[in-house]
Amino acid sequence: MDIFIQQIINGLVLGSMYALVALGYTMVYGIINLINFAHGDVLMVGALVSWTVVTALSGSGLPGWLLMLISLVAAIVVCCALNFSIEKIAYRPLRNAPRLAPLITAIGMSLMLQTLAMIVWKPNPKPYPPLLPNDPIDLGGPVISVTQILILVVTGVILAGLLWLVHRTKLGRAMRATAENPRVAALMGVRPDMVISATFIIGAALAAVAGVMWAANYGTVQHSMGFLPGLKAFTAAVMGGIGNLAGAMVGGVLLGLIEAIGAGYLGALTGGVLGSHYADIFAFIALILVLTLRPSGLLGERVADRA
Repeated sequence: MDIFIQQIINGLVLGSMYALVALGYTMVYGIINLINFAHGDVLMVGALVSWTVVTALSGSGLPGWLLMLISLVAAIVVCCALNFSIEKIAYRPLRNAPRLAPLITAIGMSLMLQTLAMIVWKPNPKPYPPLLPNDPIDLGGPVISVTQILILVVTGVILAGLLWLVHRTKLGRAMRATAENPRVAALMGVRPDMVISATFIIGAALAAVAGVMWAANYGTVQHSMGFLPGLKAFTAAVMGGIGNLAGAMVGGVLLGLIEAIGAGYLGALTGGVLGSHYADIFAFIALILVLTLRPSGLLGERVADRA
């Protein structure tokens, strides 16, 4: 039972990070029906910017939590500027093009960001210094770290803030109106270009937070670290019902739980043939099952919540 509870904790932490990235995917899709495959690489840039700031300030004597906060702010600023530029330069000129063109462009942006990161930060993995206490907190068998608690709390606060933004603010109403019909929204005084740019900026901020949390939890960063989390987060968004904020959150947490529990019991279930490093197969098996039984995702796609 202790192993099962431990895997539940690990799954919630992993799923929370997936959910942060999935929210960015689902917001952009909800507004302009674009799958931004470069989104996972924005996470990577955020993690590497954070590592750069932490490394530069490592001898300043500042406490770890303050170093993390400073590096997080720097990562958010850089990622927001990057995603804003990507939308303005790469996606906006193709907004009325056939859907295949923006999709190929998104894949190209992903490869370009990975290559640029490899040039700037070099291809070798870099250790991310521990900034928070490493001593695990004993829960009567299962353990949890301060970093993992922070990830769970930050994810919950961000989700609540995002739902408030979408449903209770002027920007949120503009986002929902643009998702419904950009032309009609423009006639009502909404500026679709501004709304779309704001959506990309919010998604970039979420990816930056996820990148810093990912680096702090796993203790390493590199130029290719965003590919698999980005792919898993996209899987989570589709599983929950892409275009739906609650669906992205549910899909991310569920995917993390499936992956963690699968990793914990995969060796026993297969008689040692498959180890925990094969746990990725559970994510895509779950996606196939969900899309087979419910093609629109677990929570479907409610148009009013697409922003």
